[in-house]
Amino acid sequence: MDFATMMPLAGTLGVTIDEGSKERVAGRMPVRADICTAGNIVHGGAIMAFADCLGAVGAFLTLPEGASNTTTIESKTNFLGAGPVGSVLIGEATPVKIGKRVSVWQTRIRTEDGAEVALVTQTQLVLWPA
Repeated sequence: MDFATMMPLAGTLGVTIDEGSKERVAGRMPVRADICTAGNIVHGGAIMAFADCLGAVGAFLTLPEGASNTTTIESKTNFLGAGPVGSVLIGEATPVKIGKRVSVWQTRIRTEDGAEVALVTQTQLVLWPA
C-alpha cells in the first residue's frame, strides 16, 4: 500500500514511506528551499507534518478490527537541531501505546548523517463508523 499517496500533504512535502508495520514506520523527507525558514533550515511546521504522516501510518496499521480510520488529537515536538536545505530527513515512528480508543506514537527525526532534528510524540484517536 502506498501510504504517501493516501495523504496529499505527504506528496507535497516529498515524504516517502520506506517501511510500514505495526511496530515501526520509517520514511524520508527531502529538505527543499520551499519548505525552509530563515537560514535555509527546514521549517518546524514541515518537521511536525512529516512526523504526523509517519505516526498516522502507524496508527492506521494498528486500528482495531471494525475501526474506520484515525486522526491526530495531540502532538508535541521537541526541536533538537537543524535540517539544512539539500539534506534528507529520516524519520522513525514507533508505538508507545496501542489501545482501543487511542494510540500514542513517538517519532525521531534525524539527518542522513544521524544528527538529531526532532522528537515528536503524538496521540491518534481511533475513529469508529457512525
